Amino acid sequence: MRVYFDTSVLVPALVVNHPHHAAAIALLVSAKSKSVTGFMSAHGITELYSVLTRAPFTPPVYPSEARQMIEQTILPLVGLVDLSATEYRHVIAECADAGWTGGTIHDAVHIRAARKAECERLYTFNVKHFRALAPDLHGRISAP
Repeated sequence: MRVYFDTSVLVPALVVNHPHHAAAIALLVSAKSKSVTGFMSAHGITELYSVLTRAPFTPPVYPSEARQMIEQTILPLVGLVDLSATEYRHVIAECADAGWTGGTIHDAVHIRAARKAECERLYTFNVKHFRALAPDLHGRISAP
């Protein structure tokens, strides 16, 4: 099964004391065992780094640790989905036409990447929000 990992799943998979760690790491382990084929957007790498290095985790995640986590834990387990310049323009147009503002565009990028990778499941801890952005994918969007 082709599955998409939103940043809201990858962060707790990497942060042991995160409240969603157990569920998130179990899903990541399923990618390691090849029972699922994981994907994330190339843009998601920068989003993951940003969240890891700015969130008030105790202990904090330092830049070199975030890089190591991404390179050694995430990238070997997920395929990266690149969006073209045209696809980014379509995402912006979609957000503008729908009146979506701010960080919603990042979720729209994740949804576009999941569609492009033809994922059968999109995992996020922001289920309600993602379903509102992509009602046609309602049954494919879930929390781990």
